[in-house]
Amino acid sequence: MAMYDAAQNNKPKDRIILHCDCNNFFASVEETLRPELREVPMAVAGDPESRHGIIVAKNQKAKAFGVQTAETIFQAKKKCPDLVCVPSHHSLYHEFYEKINAIYLEYTDLVEPFSIDESYLDVTNSIHLFKMTPKDLADHLRKRIKEELDITISVGVSFCKVFAKLGSDYKKPNATTVIMREDVPRIVYPLPVSSLIFVGKKSVEVLDSYHIRTCGDLVQYDQQTLHRILGKSGDSLYTYIHGLEDSPVRSWYEKRVPKSIGNSMTFGHNLVGEAELKAGISALCDSVAGRLRHAGKKCRTVQIGIRNPDFVTIQRQTTLDVPTFLKADLVRISMQLLRDNWDMEKPVRLLSVTGSELVDEDEVVVEQLSLFEVDDSESKEKAKDPDKQEKIESTIDELREKFGKGSITLGFNRLER
Repeated sequence: MAMYDAAQNNKPKDRIILHCDCNNFFASVEETLRPELREVPMAVAGDPESRHGIIVAKNQKAKAFGVQTAETIFQAKKKCPDLVCVPSHHSLYHEFYEKINAIYLEYTDLVEPFSIDESYLDVTNSIHLFKMTPKDLADHLRKRIKEELDITISVGVSFCKVFAKLGSDYKKPNATTVIMREDVPRIVYPLPVSSLIFVGKKSVEVLDSYHIRTCGDLVQYDQQTLHRILGKSGDSLYTYIHGLEDSPVRSWYEKRVPKSIGNSMTFGHNLVGEAELKAGISALCDSVAGRLRHAGKKCRTVQIGIRNPDFVTIQRQTTLDVPTFLKADLVRISMQLLRDNWDMEKPVRLLSVTGSELVDEDEVVVEQLSLFEVDDSESKEKAKDPDKQEKIESTIDELREKFGKGSITLGFNRLER
């Protein structure tokens, strides 16, 4: 929303919004614990001991070899044979998330996380307190976070969220990019339309068929034409490219009640077969389960999404008798949904796992055998003793948070047998 300056005859005063994005966040956190990892190509992986494990994050040295997020370890090591893979520690990443945002809160209460490693800051009404220009403040934040947490961030500075986000992506790592109104033609217009947030591959292909390839091409089209081409997405693009997006940055202290917690992953190559699909599901469920426990929530509904190479997507879900926040449950249920609704020998480009119908964890007092029993005795034992499994996974969270790297990891190999 535009602010108004009475001294300038009620002329709208642009906001000052920062988008702060941690560089290679998961990998960077691992490097703070083991500095020697900075000297080698390294990746955080869902299961470092399995060739089917999925790359979750990579450092700059691994990126230089072409290692990509969401590809399998097998694919990554074909590009970089000396790649060092380490397990993920989600509780530790949340700890750094809290510390980083605590620094942001020293400059404004309008701090809105966009993800675990990205936050918007609106400093319009507080920047005068620090006697710094917007760029100086962004540089100051980068320096503080590096000195105090040994993490680098890239910062975009703009008058709206869309261009602030674009700015943080514009130059990495550890950089500040300012995109005020006068900078838009010079910086934004030459960029491909895919640089704008929420412009995916399918939209890019449609726009390309109309010879709309850059943001400069896009700005030439009126809203009616873009709506005809892309529907509601076209309306959003018109708003974005003309700098009309004015959604507020919410206060950190505003109560946020999540309606669902999920994660999706587009893979570097198509997954085929039980082993590869289970590796992908396991990595997603580990993340979702950790986030559910961190939020103190259990889910009553589990939904999976499956997308094939032709971008055809199906979603299937089931409702549980007993809500859960356990990875073991999420993997078992998600895999059952996958087996019931997908030919395991057909290629999969994207998978998603989402827990919804969330309830507070302390509201769930009755436990019973899951309806999703499977044939192997090990999984049956887990289903029969949810209290034991809950204690195991909660203890793992505590150990990861307290001791950090390598303290304990979940047994992906056991899940993949």
